Amino acid sequence: MTRSQIDLDQINTLDGELIAAAREIKVLSRLAWPADVQVRFLDAHRRNAAVLPDVSYPPLELGDELRALERVERRAAAMIHPAAIYIADTARSYLQGARLIEHVGTPEFTTISIEIYGRPGDLLPGGKADNLDAAHHFVRSSKQYFDAHAARDSDYVLPAEIARDEIIARIRQVITDDAIAVVVDPKLTAKAAAGATRIRLRAKTAFSEFDIDQLVQHEAFVHSLTALNGRKQPWLKSLSLGAPRTTAAQEGLATFAELVTGAIDIARMERIAQRIIAVDLALKGADFIDVFRFFLESGQPETESFTSTMRVFRGAPLRGGGAFTKDAVYLDGMLEVHTFFRWALRHQRLKLCQHFFAGRMTLHDIQTLEPLFDDQVLAAPRYLPPWMTRTNGLTAYLAFEVFANRIPIDELGEDEYARRGQPGSDSSPD
Repeated sequence: MTRSQIDLDQINTLDGELIAAAREIKVLSRLAWPADVQVRFLDAHRRNAAVLPDVSYPPLELGDELRALERVERRAAAMIHPAAIYIADTARSYLQGARLIEHVGTPEFTTISIEIYGRPGDLLPGGKADNLDAAHHFVRSSKQYFDAHAARDSDYVLPAEIARDEIIARIRQVITDDAIAVVVDPKLTAKAAAGATRIRLRAKTAFSEFDIDQLVQHEAFVHSLTALNGRKQPWLKSLSLGAPRTTAAQEGLATFAELVTGAIDIARMERIAQRIIAVDLALKGADFIDVFRFFLESGQPETESFTSTMRVFRGAPLRGGGAFTKDAVYLDGMLEVHTFFRWALRHQRLKLCQHFFAGRMTLHDIQTLEPLFDDQVLAAPRYLPPWMTRTNGLTAYLAFEVFANRIPIDELGEDEYARRGQPGSDSSPD
């Protein structure tokens, strides 16, 4: 038996132990609120008697899992192998996620959340602007658009049951050999939620065509698709795991997918931006009711305002000064992924972008694990979203973006366009 085979056998063992130990460390499901919390809060709000929600989290004992993760991390860290590096990093990430869960409702929860997900004010790629700057930019852009158009687009809407059937039909065109259930859930508080093999839609809710496009591109063709591809790996099935450290890259890739397919609209960008601003407000002392009113004043309906506020405060103290900062990763992640795709194009390494779909990983992981794809230890993704199979179209989009970003639009005035097309102008048609 060769040394390489010994390494892979050891990695296979560690991989299985990691998957088993991580199974109970599910951050989002542990932070979920019962649906009746929303009912009680909104009922009191409508009577002008709103009070902070009463939320408790069931105790969780993770001693066995933590000890197992520590053993996996220690043994993997002692190995010199790209897959071992991935396993050690992932084990450490789940240990951090477990600490987050153990500190729900305390000030320490916010500290750990910031360590994992960052916070509003973190610098974006390039270091000249931060994600809070970006959030305010998108809110201003949305306001300018809707001020000019007076009302929001009259997009037709579908009931959850019809939306479910359409989403299933679209998924089956791409994910042909695996089943992803799409169900209508009367107990779901959020508008939609997704796991590796199930997408849930909130009952008695209308879904627009943009909603459906976004769910397909974001949830099905990124989150579910990468999890399924990870499960199909021959040697590193932990690539199917949604470790906390992969959140920024996963959400960034999913939001970038919305952008590149035209599934995202300005209202969606506004919602993402408002959540980042809301996290910042909570960290600066706003309580649950203050942030709820912020969303109401921003134009969200009551139910969506509650859901958005819940996202900010799940796991954190409700009286202000703390927050669950996960929503800070959406713009960070999208801009990092966008920049990575442009970098890959410039350096003729678009193959790396396909590797991104072979499992759930960070941008750093893609480069660390690249030799294993080259050696066929790791398999190419079984499934790819349609926009990644049409690389000529993706290349055209990225090439245009790379060049267009060189044009300094802040220096352009209306006279720049007034003079174009005039006699003697270099821009006159041939």
